[in-house]
Amino acid sequence: MIFKPRLHHPFQRLATKSGNFLVSPLSAELILALSQSGARNDTAEEIQDSLSLPRESEQIEDAVQAVLSALGPEQDYVLRIINKIYVKEDYPIREEFSAIAQDVYDAQVENIDFCNKSEAARTMNQWVEEETEDKIQDLVDPDILGNETRAVLINALRFRANWTTPFQFFATFRQDFYPADGDSVEVETMHIQDEYLEYYENPELNASFVVLPIQGYNISMTVALPDARTGLALLEEHISQVMEIPEETSIEMLNVALPKFKIQSKIDFKEILQSLGVRKAFEDGEADFSGIAGEKGELFINDVVQKTYIDVNEDGVEAAAATYIVKILNRNAECSKDFIVNHPFIFFVRVNGLVAFLGRVLLPDY
Repeated sequence: MIFKPRLHHPFQRLATKSGNFLVSPLSAELILALSQSGARNDTAEEIQDSLSLPRESEQIEDAVQAVLSALGPEQDYVLRIINKIYVKEDYPIREEFSAIAQDVYDAQVENIDFCNKSEAARTMNQWVEEETEDKIQDLVDPDILGNETRAVLINALRFRANWTTPFQFFATFRQDFYPADGDSVEVETMHIQDEYLEYYENPELNASFVVLPIQGYNISMTVALPDARTGLALLEEHISQVMEIPEETSIEMLNVALPKFKIQSKIDFKEILQSLGVRKAFEDGEADFSGIAGEKGELFINDVVQKTYIDVNEDGVEAAAATYIVKILNRNAECSKDFIVNHPFIFFVRVNGLVAFLGRVLLPDY
């Protein structure tokens, strides 16, 4: 499968930071895949390796098209993936790259005056806000733009879906949540009673998992709950193992208690990508994006920044992400098992096998 889970590493990089956070591996992977279409030699190979992509461009393009097709229009949920490339006025982008961007990634290309930093940032941010229904704002900082900026690549992802079995509003009430340290805090907690759900345990991680189905084909949110309220660090350290689809799960009758939560995050992927071996792309004079424009060394990536948003409530899940790169049975027959999410946890939203969102909740905020 394209996009193997190497970009789940933000957990290992961010584990020492405080607070809740959310990343969209899918958003970051798509924008990086787009950038590698214009990369050459070592620069291209480093990006390909970070995403576990093949070397042949045709294989990559076919795989990307298959992914985008699998994530295409669906009646039961909204998942919009939009790519856009802003290019400096009169800057000659290679026709081959423009064709790939439009035909494979369905990316729009628009000229813009980067010298007018404030207006350029306003234009790009307005587009992102419109595409994410105002969930992602102020993505592009005008201070990173200037006369030397040649192109900005943006990926926006918008997701909204309902639970297959909604949490009932009347069953939501304030309940104690126990942070890893400190006193308990009362938070708005949703409840489902006597529901058959996919459930599994991992003794190596000292954690249990519940899969909450979302309306639509092959889509769900998984909650990974450590056995102890101080056990989150072990999950973060082995995040790839957390993300693995287990060989065997069971369908259990469960009583689930899950806090409502909202998260907004801004994450700089530059250090994360460098830790995965993507180095040439960030080096002025060494990066080779000559497949986009100019010669080797003229274009390099200044930064890769992602802003994300998620709202988990009784109805379902609403989320958004934007990433940019500057180029530069009988229910009475058995007893229910309790799955009470009352201490820090990890969650991820998977669509057709791809992780669209991955987050950590230390203390729910709603």
